[in-house]
Amino acid sequence: MNDQTSPILHVRDITRDYVSNGGFFGGAEIVRALKGIDFELFKGETLALVGESGCGKSTLARILTLIDAQTSGTLNIQGTDINIDKLKVTAEMRRTIQIVFQNPYGSLNPRQKVGAVLEEPLIINNPEMSAAERRELAMEMLIKVGLEPVHFGRYPHMFSGGQRQRIAIGRALMLRPKILVLDEPVSALDLSIQAQILNLLKDLQDEFNLSYLFISHDLSVVKYLADRVMVMYFGEIVEHGTREEVFNNPQHDYTKTLLSATPQTSVERIRERIKRKAASA
Repeated sequence: MNDQTSPILHVRDITRDYVSNGGFFGGAEIVRALKGIDFELFKGETLALVGESGCGKSTLARILTLIDAQTSGTLNIQGTDINIDKLKVTAEMRRTIQIVFQNPYGSLNPRQKVGAVLEEPLIINNPEMSAAERRELAMEMLIKVGLEPVHFGRYPHMFSGGQRQRIAIGRALMLRPKILVLDEPVSALDLSIQAQILNLLKDLQDEFNLSYLFISHDLSVVKYLADRVMVMYFGEIVEHGTREEVFNNPQHDYTKTLLSATPQTSVERIRERIKRKAASA
């Protein structure tokens, strides 16, 4: 359930700088990819981050999931200020927030069977757990993400793109995180498969009381899934509001441009078509 009184993630004035090669005639140049990002994520809600490719969405995702450090600013997860340049990342921190990447083809180790993919986070973060316990939890997760027990011993190349993304989502949930960062999780999938994965994410959110930061450039998907929406433009949040506020009364010119350029694909319509097809089978 969405709990607007209990922020689980605080981001305050986060910046990220990169050093750019100035070429033959210039020295090194500092490029600011993130320019003072502020927001809160609450328990049980879906906060969408939208913007064009290259605007800084994935850079922010890598900071939030403790892959890269911020240059400045405060990242607070469940009451703890974290900067991985200054503080060692603990297993508990890793358990709190996980990420699902865009490309299910590239995010899974092709040499690992699905069971091993799901068990790996437990081996790394809970080394005291027995092999039998790991297998039992991995098998349970396999079922929760809509796959079959027979899939446990198969390799990733034997699955469709949608099935691979189900595996990636299952792996991210093995540590029972409180927050999932979903970085374009359906953009590489066919529209009908997108609807299935979005419905799965909704179901899992309800079951585990998850908080989602859903990163996307597809506003039709965001309109279907999000509670609140942030719009990013060249490393800045230029608009932030509820889904209804942003879609029905956009304030920033860039948001208006995004909305006018977005094809009116209805994920809800796709979902209804899938239901009708299943009912007639």
